[in-house]
Amino acid sequence: MALIIKSECIDVKDGICTTSCPVDCIYEGERMYYIHPTECIECGMCESICPVDAIRYDDEVEEKDADFVRINAEVFHGPDGEVEEPGGWYRGADPIKDHPEVAAYKTREPETQDQ
Repeated sequence: MALIIKSECIDVKDGICTTSCPVDCIYEGERMYYIHPTECIECGMCESICPVDAIRYDDEVEEKDADFVRINAEVFHGPDGEVEEPGGWYRGADPIKDHPEVAAYKTREPETQDQ
């Protein structure tokens, strides 16, 4: 069982999840965050704090979000197909390259508040 981040994070990138992660396994991508599948200790702290409800255990995702189980894993695979171990994310690090399927998502319009 692993924690993954779903589509609700695309173009939102609140980032509060990174502040609760005790092992710094949540990496910033260009359009969303990703949880490293082997660095995560599955504590669930990020899931409890996510303001857009984008984080789930992989065995709890609905069918419509099933691709994000694969996407979260694949984004950390190198050209040889092996999982890369970057060693932990830190604020100010360059974003990792988004998974091609995330990069292709339609841009989410910012929510506007009624004034």
